[in-house]
Amino acid sequence: MKSNSNSFHAHGKLLLTAEYFVLDGALALALPVQLGQSLDLRFANDDLRLLHWRSLDEKGECWFEAKFDPENFAPSEATDPAVAERLQKILQEARNLNPTFLLDCQLPTANCQLEFPRLWGLGTSSTLIYLVAKWAEVDPFELSARTFGGSGYDVACAGADGPILYRLENEKPQVEVCDFHPPFHNCLHFIYLGQKQDSREGIRNYRLRIADCGLQAAETASKISQLTRQFLAAQTLPEFDDLIRQHEELVAETIGLPRAKSLFFNDFWGEVKSLGAWGGDFVLATSDRPVEETRRYFNEKGYEVFLPFDDLILQRK
Repeated sequence: MKSNSNSFHAHGKLLLTAEYFVLDGALALALPVQLGQSLDLRFANDDLRLLHWRSLDEKGECWFEAKFDPENFAPSEATDPAVAERLQKILQEARNLNPTFLLDCQLPTANCQLEFPRLWGLGTSSTLIYLVAKWAEVDPFELSARTFGGSGYDVACAGADGPILYRLENEKPQVEVCDFHPPFHNCLHFIYLGQKQDSREGIRNYRLRIADCGLQAAETASKISQLTRQFLAAQTLPEFDDLIRQHEELVAETIGLPRAKSLFFNDFWGEVKSLGAWGGDFVLATSDRPVEETRRYFNEKGYEVFLPFDDLILQRK
């Protein structure tokens, strides 16, 4: 099971609907983004008895470097022991899924290059999982389940070439190709809040909230699934805005957190929707006003990263 390819690419992600409830079988509308991460394997002048790993940021600057023993992937010369430990776990699980992975072969320098800032929450971990899975020729969903966990929608986005509908059925991922480029796409914008969220912590809090309140996750997941289909079918901005309000109120009631619009943008004329774990990373803002006026509103509040829909979301060609 040796791949002939020396390079791989994965797309980042945004979750438009079903945050949290995708874990309980809700249908989610997930959006791969144009930015992602690549893995380039180079066999050159290096110690070929060790796997040399280099992680590069979007500017091409190395933020992590280590060498790994191929027998058990024990790290050495690691610039960040915690990162090295997480990467060791991923490599070990890849070996467990494919016992021939990186055995009895020439070892490369693996350069892992991000295309977006690490703090943006667009899928630094999920793209890494997907890249290693493709390199090792193993199932990326299985590798994700054995390492970072979660619903797997982000791994599905990593290998998708456009928007998808995603759900878990009997804990197995189901991916349906779809089109999401609504007539009002020029009214949709993504704003980075600058507050990196821990998705695993968000999942833990969600589970505790469901248990403590005796909430019926399956019933709410069914309502979310209906909203997801409506999001996909919406033809006008007012209709889309109404769906955002319904979705946000349903999630807010379930997890016991206020909406991002209430916290940060209560004077904004459009709608604001959280994407993924609430409280940070990106939000979606809708606006029927000129793009520059909308951008100025957020910039004046201190939010500099403002990306129109067509500049960020990946569409099939």
